[in-house]
Amino acid sequence: MTKLLVVATGNPGKLREMQAYLADSGWELTLKPEELDVEETGETFAANACLKASEIAKATGNWAIADDSGLQVDALNGAPGVYSARYGNTDAERIARLLRELGDGVNRQAQFACAIAIANPDGAIALQSEGVCRGEILTATRGDGGFGYDPIFYVPEKQLTFAQMTPEEKKSISHRGKALKALIPQLAKVLS
Repeated sequence: MTKLLVVATGNPGKLREMQAYLADSGWELTLKPEELDVEETGETFAANACLKASEIAKATGNWAIADDSGLQVDALNGAPGVYSARYGNTDAERIARLLRELGDGVNRQAQFACAIAIANPDGAIALQSEGVCRGEILTATRGDGGFGYDPIFYVPEKQLTFAQMTPEEKKSISHRGKALKALIPQLAKVLS
């Protein structure tokens, strides 16, 4: 038996990424209707993920999954955090602003964090998970892959930035990958 799971995003890349993780879950994933947009007013990644999942589930009458994620830099007290996507108009502007604000600071520790929520068709949150990937911020970009802050987010254990990793390498250690892996066993129980 297959159940429909509406992904609360208009981003086909995010849909593909989730489909790769949930391929054997028994769920069929689809993008949310384009006209449905949920404003992220939460103060945490978890609050935004729950808000989006709940609103999309109620609007479509289907199960819905949403994530919210971003970069948290230790020396900037967790900024840009929930404002990661709004830190500038383009990836280049966001990276430039972050590097400017960090300056020559010695503490370049940071993490990517992701919260995922799944809501039932009534909008009630049925499942939640979170994932974190620790790393550090470089002083200049490295690599051509990925998106967002990937070219400056360096993972010491891999000796690569997210932008230098293959999609498989990134999937195995990323914040979103960890959050989705934690959800898979729970998803199977919901389906049965």
